Amino acid sequence: MADGSKITTPWESAPEHGAAVEVAPGILWIRLPLPMALDHVNIYALDEGDSWTIVDTGVRTKRSIALWEDVLTGPLKGKPVSRVILTHHHPDHIGMAGWLMDRFGADLLMTRTAYLMARMLILDVEDRPTPQALEFWQRAGMDPEIYEARKNDRPFNFADSCAPIPVGYTRLQQGGTLTAGGRTWDIHVGHGHAPEHLTLWSRDDALVIAGDQIISSISPNIGVYPTEPDADPLGEWLDSCERLSALARPDQLVLSGHKLPFTGLPTRMRQLAHNHHHALERLEAHLETPRTAAECFPPLFKRRIDSGTYGLALVEAIAHLNHLYQAGRITRHLNPEGAWLWKV
Repeated sequence: MADGSKITTPWESAPEHGAAVEVAPGILWIRLPLPMALDHVNIYALDEGDSWTIVDTGVRTKRSIALWEDVLTGPLKGKPVSRVILTHHHPDHIGMAGWLMDRFGADLLMTRTAYLMARMLILDVEDRPTPQALEFWQRAGMDPEIYEARKNDRPFNFADSCAPIPVGYTRLQQGGTLTAGGRTWDIHVGHGHAPEHLTLWSRDDALVIAGDQIISSISPNIGVYPTEPDADPLGEWLDSCERLSALARPDQLVLSGHKLPFTGLPTRMRQLAHNHHHALERLEAHLETPRTAAECFPPLFKRRIDSGTYGLALVEAIAHLNHLYQAGRITRHLNPEGAWLWKV
């Protein structure tokens, strides 16, 4: 018998882009490419008999559209998509949702906060960074060269990689249930990586659809943004880990938004929480000397942060600092350049 305390990946590799692997009866695992460092996203197709329910969709690019055409005629056998379920509002998960809805008249199911954020961010097109974003970067002590390069550049807009999402959706919420793919799923909502992040837990077999809330070999980014600069998503993340851990069993096959499906969920839940507790301890020791957020990368990431990952590293550093600050473990004051200096 396999050791249930170990994290195991039943598949050694992922399907080719646009291909599919059946991970459970009536559930297909499909992988699509992403134009970023994390170069893929997993989507899942649940067989409804005469149609499919799709969980997450990839970004909208010419390549994604071509691959979706291949998926629809290949693994999905020409059957229509009747429902689209989105685990959270990030572009790599929602980007093709509107395209599928327009194509098939598919219904959209997601949590309320995820729907509202997706709609808002797709409609909110900015040609230059807002004053609030500029102040946020200054408060974080952003590298001056990066700041100068970004302050006049067109920022990333969801509309660049997401099809418009029509008005109207079905709300999924904590404590509810959903029938899909011949199974009844319990709905449990997590927070931290994204507000009201959807996870689905099968009552009929040992399956969990986890989105980015639970991933086998990477910790999802947990960041603070100019929209809510004093937020504590790390506190919400740790609370979610504790709550979802109570549902975890060693035999459950976890279908995540990235990397490989895996078993050994109780161990992974402990790891996800412990990783951040240890990072907080390292950060606290680092703050014996006052530091800006941008000076806190070494204890948190223990690797070189390049320009491609700088933004994600910065928002995650702020998340850890905000958590320590709101717990009363550190203090902060503004330096002459307008950046927060954090100190124990």
